[in-house]
Amino acid sequence: MKNFFSNLFGRNNDPESIVSFDIINSIYSYLVNEQSKLEFKIKGIHENVFVNMYSFPNSFDYDEPRKEIKEAGLNNSYEVLNELYKKLNIGLVSEEEVSKELEFDYIHIEFYTKPSPEMKSHLNYVLHNFMIFFCCTNSLETNDFRILHKTGHFFNYTKSLLEAEYIDIKTPVTDIQKIGFKEFEKVIQGICQYLKIEIPESIVLPSQENLLFDENDVTIEDFEEFIQLVARQDVEEKLVKKQAKKLFKNYKKGAANYHASVDGHFDFFESVDCWNSDWKFDPEDAEYFISDMIGQDLNFEYPEETYSHNLFPYIQSALEKLDLELMTYDTHGDNYLFFVANKKDVDRILELSELTKIEVNQL
Repeated sequence: MKNFFSNLFGRNNDPESIVSFDIINSIYSYLVNEQSKLEFKIKGIHENVFVNMYSFPNSFDYDEPRKEIKEAGLNNSYEVLNELYKKLNIGLVSEEEVSKELEFDYIHIEFYTKPSPEMKSHLNYVLHNFMIFFCCTNSLETNDFRILHKTGHFFNYTKSLLEAEYIDIKTPVTDIQKIGFKEFEKVIQGICQYLKIEIPESIVLPSQENLLFDENDVTIEDFEEFIQLVARQDVEEKLVKKQAKKLFKNYKKGAANYHASVDGHFDFFESVDCWNSDWKFDPEDAEYFISDMIGQDLNFEYPEETYSHNLFPYIQSALEKLDLELMTYDTHGDNYLFFVANKKDVDRILELSELTKIEVNQL
């Protein structure tokens, strides 16, 4: 019975998957009838999630997109859409449909994830773009969808859209796809929670918690936990209370107190074992300061003439043997503010970083 209903009328509607036609169609209905653009925060996702409904030809009917379309060697937005439909194996828009200026909508979802291992040396986060196009499968009615995926910012929107890859979220190929596709399911659940869309009981939820982020949910205890984890528990309770109180007070003042907050972050890191380094450093510096931070000698092998960020893989390999990991506070400048964390605590530190807005990164 379950298989029968999941394929009723040819719908792409896996009854156990959050990424199914009924769920996607419910999101689309909201975007059409209520609000075409959404921006909100999901727990564990860096920065905000963006959900936008775009339309061919209307969303491409102004100067910049028209210029991009010409640069792509195409004449109009319908030709762009047909190039995408070819990739998605969807029937092309006919001349008759073009002459009637029919509209074709799609959903564009953007969010950040952690980078794949090979990307860590040059990226702290990766922006994922999922474009969802509706179609008909064995039906005259819309009953299915196909997805394009591309990482990175869309500086030239048309070009990026044409470069996007047709994907099946159940079969990721690369490491970054594995990360992105898994988080995509979580994001869809978060969108449902944000829009108050009822999720059928048959669906296996990516997360059992409420995924919506509320700044009012952040407590002084979150700052205390963050301090303890960053300091690897090697910190006096009195200092934890003092620093947490100060950091929480600045957090509550919001963006208007940005510079005071940053100063507070530096004061905090100076109170625990850390290493404030210029962007350019020697391996000898790394060995000396990291050894001092962890309270034991750290020696690591590295190729000759290797310096600065190129040393990170060799440092991390040596620290991994001690169940440790080198991390940094994001100074938004040309310096690093390094600290060492217990490897088992890294994910929680990153979660608390999002909550407390004390930006830290893996290396």
